[in-house]
Amino acid sequence: MKDMLSEYNFKTQSTTIDSLEISYIKEGVGKQTLLFVHGLSSNSDAWSKNISTLRENYTCIALDLPGYGKSSKPEATYTPSYFAEILHKFIKKLDLKNTILIGHSMGGQASIKLATTYPDTIEKLILVAPAGLEQFSEENAAFMKAFFTPESVKNTSDEQIEKNYALNFYAQPDDVSKMVNDRKKIKASSDFEAHCKAIVNSISGMLDDTVFNDLKAISQPTLVIFGDKDMLIPNRYFNPSLTVETVGDIAKKHIESVTVTFIKDAGHFVQYEKPTEVNTLIQQFVDAE
Repeated sequence: MKDMLSEYNFKTQSTTIDSLEISYIKEGVGKQTLLFVHGLSSNSDAWSKNISTLRENYTCIALDLPGYGKSSKPEATYTPSYFAEILHKFIKKLDLKNTILIGHSMGGQASIKLATTYPDTIEKLILVAPAGLEQFSEENAAFMKAFFTPESVKNTSDEQIEKNYALNFYAQPDDVSKMVNDRKKIKASSDFEAHCKAIVNSISGMLDDTVFNDLKAISQPTLVIFGDKDMLIPNRYFNPSLTVETVGDIAKKHIESVTVTFIKDAGHFVQYEKPTEVNTLIQQFVDAE
């Protein structure tokens, strides 16, 4: 039933890491490698609008993290550190050179872990609406972990799936319907229950394996991109006093060499909602000496 998973915009291939099958997209043959890391409940196809343009100048690689998309879905911790270990082994296995790491949301938090744990692995870091900059109290973290269970994820209605996706955008593009339909279809796949567990463990992992204290250890030139109408970061319920601008200020304060940019009239899934703007920012940052 795995074949019921979504059809990606680009052909996928796979490699084996720690006995796990890791699916990935590879497009372009540029000297510099852009390695894209998706967020929670997502997959490598989330970067299709970026890869379609950036592959003209760079080698573009986007992987499905374990637990997601077409990759294996093991029993695992699914912490940012776990993902960072997988990313590190993936970079070594594919012998990637001149690598710029680009992480969205949960993938951004994992990218921070990689950048600080294995600093020599990547040349630059791009964080797109990254998780991990805002902090949560122990009480709020415990509440979130209790709220999200494998059963609650498994039983998400089609109507709620549509609402959840809408929260990611300021003005939802029409072609998001493909993404929404793919999410509905995976309910029928044989590994759906394992995927639901992966999502829940990933949420707990982000809350338990924080990166706030790692920010000051980021040594690479770093670009942080937010949509100025992001409704998911910061969390409006638990951190009502924060704005997306103040979250950006956290990056400015704690990351040594950083540029923080806000894209006008864009939500959390900024690279999909405003791909032209994001692609331009990525290209300018990568090409800068």
